[in-house]
Amino acid sequence: METEISTQAVGLASSADFSLINLFLKADIIVKSVIVLLILCSIYSWAVIFEKLKLFKKINNSSDQFEEKFWKSKSAETFYNNLPQNISDPMALIFKESMQGIMKSKSKTNINEKLSNILEAGIEKQTSKIEKGFTFLATVGSTAPFIGLFGTVWGIMNSFQSIAISRNTSLAIVAPGIAEALFATALGLLAAIPAVVAYNKFNNDLRLYNQKLESFSKRFISII
Repeated sequence: METEISTQAVGLASSADFSLINLFLKADIIVKSVIVLLILCSIYSWAVIFEKLKLFKKINNSSDQFEEKFWKSKSAETFYNNLPQNISDPMALIFKESMQGIMKSKSKTNINEKLSNILEAGIEKQTSKIEKGFTFLATVGSTAPFIGLFGTVWGIMNSFQSIAISRNTSLAIVAPGIAEALFATALGLLAAIPAVVAYNKFNNDLRLYNQKLESFSKRFISII
């Protein structure tokens, strides 16, 4: 009798559809909500990652080109007058704002201190623009595993409820619920790992770019 029950249980378990779509469709509303939330977080994280990869490549190239042209120019004022109106490079914008601040200043005393303050404020402004989206990556990286774990716990609770209702501990009864639970855990890790790696990389990229801006600022102050 026990052999017959075991054979039936194995047959049911092997015939069950454990595809990702089927696991999602069979999950209850809580587990479904967790899965949808994690998928959305993962999609948006990748959108931020690709956007920041393109951004850092763009600003590093444009800043190198700007700096090369600047140091070849005859004077800072001549270079400023020849700047195009629609510049978007952070280093160029910092230079433009600092030159505007110097020209608007009525007093020429303490010019180094004023210029230093303008440059510092400009660097902070450009840094804030660049690091938009970093907080989201950090949030996903730190919370997604726990959101997935919540879905896991909920799925296992459902499995135990199924056992209690059916009074059957066969694999066919518990396997679907456990599979749903593990699916939520996997999605949590899938969302978190790229977000954490990207956040650390972009933080380092921003630190290096800030060093480039600060180096330019110090050299610019020295010639003014």
